[in-house]
Amino acid sequence: MSHAYHRLHFHLVFSTKNRQRSITPELKPKLYAYLVGIVKNLDGTATAIGGVDDHVHLLFHTPPKYALSDVIGKIKSNSSKWVHEEFPTSAHFGWQIGYGLFSVSESNVAAVKAYIDNQEEHRRRLTFQDEFVALLEKHGITYDPKYLWD
Repeated sequence: MSHAYHRLHFHLVFSTKNRQRSITPELKPKLYAYLVGIVKNLDGTATAIGGVDDHVHLLFHTPPKYALSDVIGKIKSNSSKWVHEEFPTSAHFGWQIGYGLFSVSESNVAAVKAYIDNQEEHRRRLTFQDEFVALLEKHGITYDPKYLWD
């Protein structure tokens, strides 16, 4: 075979620093558009983006020519820098160091997209911490609770 074929979907979840509720209604649509643009600049496509005031879910695919840690680093660092430049009153804005990244099969993309689109509803039932732990457990990821949030 002379070509490489791929379509790798990922569900990325990350929180604001100290889970501060700093994604305001004014910031949210502009931030989401900026995050989608970062993925596009990395030759990827954002299929869904959602969240609430303290975290973001991003369903995307990107070519394997980029290391995922580099993609995530660019998403988080570039968007944080952009917020500071565009919203000077948001000097406190930042992302937590860690993140969750989950692979998504093509057959499950629609379900994950629906999950991301329903983030406002999830917030009524679960805190971010409870939601994140549930995602880790659903994907069989072991974790130490004492290191989970800082």
